[in-house]
Amino acid sequence: MNMESLIAAFLVGLLGGTHCIGMCGGIVGALTAGLSTDVRDSRLRLFITQLTYNTGRVASYVAAGVIAGVLGQQVSVMELTGGFPLGRVVAGVVMILLGFYLGGWWHALRWLERLGACLWKFIEPLGRRFIPVRNPGQALLLGLVWGWLPCGMVYAVLALALASGSGMDGGAIMLAFGAGTLPTMLTLGVAFSSLGRWVRDERVRKLAGISVILLGLFLLLAIPGAQGHHAHPH
Repeated sequence: MNMESLIAAFLVGLLGGTHCIGMCGGIVGALTAGLSTDVRDSRLRLFITQLTYNTGRVASYVAAGVIAGVLGQQVSVMELTGGFPLGRVVAGVVMILLGFYLGGWWHALRWLERLGACLWKFIEPLGRRFIPVRNPGQALLLGLVWGWLPCGMVYAVLALALASGSGMDGGAIMLAFGAGTLPTMLTLGVAFSSLGRWVRDERVRKLAGISVILLGLFLLLAIPGAQGHHAHPH
């Protein structure tokens, strides 16, 4: 298990709160609005419902990570000219593109979201069956469905899971990413309006974008041999 990949995945989830608001804010808002009055009036029950929803969402991320890791077993053994691992290079480049995407400078990952939307149109109707949410069970099922929502940030971390070349490692990477998104998503469900204003601040978005770009550069520079790959000891 590559610890730096886990850390990178967690930080992307944590720093990508600006994107989470845009992609999932409406869903969480509808989830909260659809709760019965007695649930909304109880902070504990509201928190449990939000936690259950996010558990389902993260479980779907883990499943996608396992699939990506298994598929990546073939990619991980491929190398570019010079011996650089293809999967790791792809993951670093996609992470840099994600940083530009989060910062609002270049929406290069939009095409991935459009591609994912083709599958989403078949999955999305399933989620509507659980709205309005009246109990934690419905929240869990809704989260399982909405975990497949087309999202450039998720796809960027899936590239990292793909590069891991292992189903177990891919699932762990997506679990770390999901854990990173929890602070924003749980707070979003309880304090939607105030948090929304904060993450829409342009300075916050740009800071998140720069941070993720630096993570991508680190992934590339940390490739064994990236610094002086052709150097030979005398």
